[in-house]
This record gives sequence, structure tokens and C-alpha cells, in this order.
Amino acid sequence: MQTKVQISLLGKNEIAREGLRQILSTEKFYVKESVADATDLIESLRVGAVGGDAHVIIVDDSFEDGGLETCRAIAAVKSHTRLVLLTDHYVFENVALAFQLGVDAVIVKEISCGPLVESICLVAMGEKVFPSQLAKNITNCAPTEMSNDWKSSAVAIGLSAREIEILESIMKGMANKVIARQFDICEATVKVHVKAILRKLGVENRTQAATWAVKHGVGSPVQLALTDMGPSTTFVKLASGMDQAA
Repeated sequence: MQTKVQISLLGKNEIAREGLRQILSTEKFYVKESVADATDLIESLRVGAVGGDAHVIIVDDSFEDGGLETCRAIAAVKSHTRLVLLTDHYVFENVALAFQLGVDAVIVKEISCGPLVESICLVAMGEKVFPSQLAKNITNCAPTEMSNDWKSSAVAIGLSAREIEILESIMKGMANKVIARQFDICEATVKVHVKAILRKLGVENRTQAATWAVKHGVGSPVQLALTDMGPSTTFVKLASGMDQAA
């Protein structure tokens, strides 16, 4: 790579961010910023203030602590910037949802320093990077979609046909305004449907609803997330020896 890749670190733990800064302070990367709050970073992306030939944002946040919501917000405005989610552990449904939301790489923290650097280089070049554990789950994705089991799950909890359509839109990261335009209904009606979906699924927010949908095979987002990345996409399979912490 001719020029250094610009890195933005986002995470609540300052010590963890400093550790990442040390690891990534090499001839390949320039750590431009390290912040605990995504607000300013998102605003910079929104107005196009972040420059550089290559820019990678690394979000160090677990699935449970809001990592997916943070990635959703960044992905909505990131344009050509690449997005990496660094998480504590692997959860298939959450990984699938992260890619559906626009994340370019999900890296589990058990990875060692060398492969971490290599993975981020690949992301900067436009590749997708998956956790090695995902290889074990890929064959389980398509059969769920090929069957109609998701319809039974949806009917069993009382989702209407329109609510299923809106749930699929939520899985694609669409905002209420976009969903309203798609189905030619008012935004207030969409909000009513979303509240009904959350209540019927027994979840608290849109991310949890989308996770439920991924798990039960509602619609096609899981299969799309894994197959519609094009033939040039790199599937990074980390060897067992590289999966251990440094």
C-alpha cells in the first residue's frame, strides 16, 4: 500500500483503545483519532470532513452493549469509509446482522496482533473479513431460507404480512421514512407497525427484532449478506494457530 491507511478508533474503554493504537501504529496505518463517543465522528462523516485515500473506522464494542446500533448509525453515513466491528465473542445471528447493516468486517478479539493488522489491511483494500467461526455456519443459512419455516414462526407469533415486510426492511437498516416511501404509507403508520412487531416478538428495539428475524430465517437478508458480495470478495479463514490471543 503506497499511503498509510487512516484509522479512527471508537470505543468506550480508553485502555483498550490505547492498546489498539499501539498495535496499529505501524508503517501501514495512521491513527487519526481515538474517541469514546460516536457523535462527532458520525457528524464528520455526514459532512464529508474526513479525508485520506483510505479510512477505516474500528468500533470496539460488544453486541450486547450497543455495538450493532453504533455500526448502524455509522454505516448510514460512512460513504467510502470502511467499517470494522471488533467484538468480544462470536454470535452467528449478530455477525450476519452486522454485515446486513453495512459492516465490512467483524473481528473477534481472540485474534492475535499479526492477523489483526492483515485483516484491517484487507478491509482498507475493499475486502470483507469474516470470523473463522462463520465457516461452520454458512451451510446452515440457505436451507432455512429455502424452506418456509420462517412463515410458520411469523404466523405463530401473529405477525401480519405487512409487518413481515416491514421487519425485512428493518433488517436492511431502513429508517421509518424510507420504509414509508417504499410501501407508500405515512411514517406514523410505520411507527405503529414497528411497535406492534417489537411487542409481538417480545423485544425492546429494532436490532433485537432483526436478530430474531435472522435467527428464524425471515425473508432473505441472511442469504443476501453472505452471497451478494460479489465474486471478488475475500473470505478470510483464520487458521487455528492465528486465532489465539497474542
